[in-house]
Amino acid sequence: MFSFLSALPTLRQATAPVSIPNGTFGARFRNQIAPRKVKYAKRQKGRIPIPTGGSTRGTTLAYGEYGIRIKGQGVRFTAKQLATAEEVIKRAIKVVKGAKLYMRVFPDIPVCIKGNETRMGKGKGTFEFWATRVPTGRVIFEVGGVPIREEIAREGNCPALLLPLYQLNIPVALRLGAAKLPTTYEFITRKSLPRLGNMLIEPLSPSIPPTPVTTLEPPQAS
Repeated sequence: MFSFLSALPTLRQATAPVSIPNGTFGARFRNQIAPRKVKYAKRQKGRIPIPTGGSTRGTTLAYGEYGIRIKGQGVRFTAKQLATAEEVIKRAIKVVKGAKLYMRVFPDIPVCIKGNETRMGKGKGTFEFWATRVPTGRVIFEVGGVPIREEIAREGNCPALLLPLYQLNIPVALRLGAAKLPTTYEFITRKSLPRLGNMLIEPLSPSIPPTPVTTLEPPQAS
């Protein structure tokens, strides 16, 4: 028997193929934060880097007008944590038409986990999730795209905007996103100083050469 429903084309969500590190072949959906291709199927656990070389790259804003960066200890973010924080911030700043959110970190490290009470040996565990290691002082999210008020970037779409400006001393669109992530953060603007670990780098003051002092001698009598 002919069915009209069988003649309809099947609707599939747009996907991009990706090689899952555990050896199988899967699909990477658009709403997932995952790399399209990795060089190595499995990686070692590693350690969170400590910025001791003097570089301040990634500690200031590059795309937006406001942002948050890590103030506490460095941490390993999972793709699920970053996706949750991104969704919360986007929902809070949607009151401003054209506002954009920029994510400055990306989870590209495959994390493998073995089951509990498993005997030693027999290779590394199977792929579980994507993660990234971020040191202290690194910018995580930026808000920009259009001219946006600072209290909107701080508080987002919440009743706190009805308070006077002098009472808006605690960040809440970016604070809402920071609440979904581990460790502590700080609200920064374009005028914020770069950070090297727990230390803020002050700009070098231009050196002014000393003005030469000229002494006037009295005229000699002839």
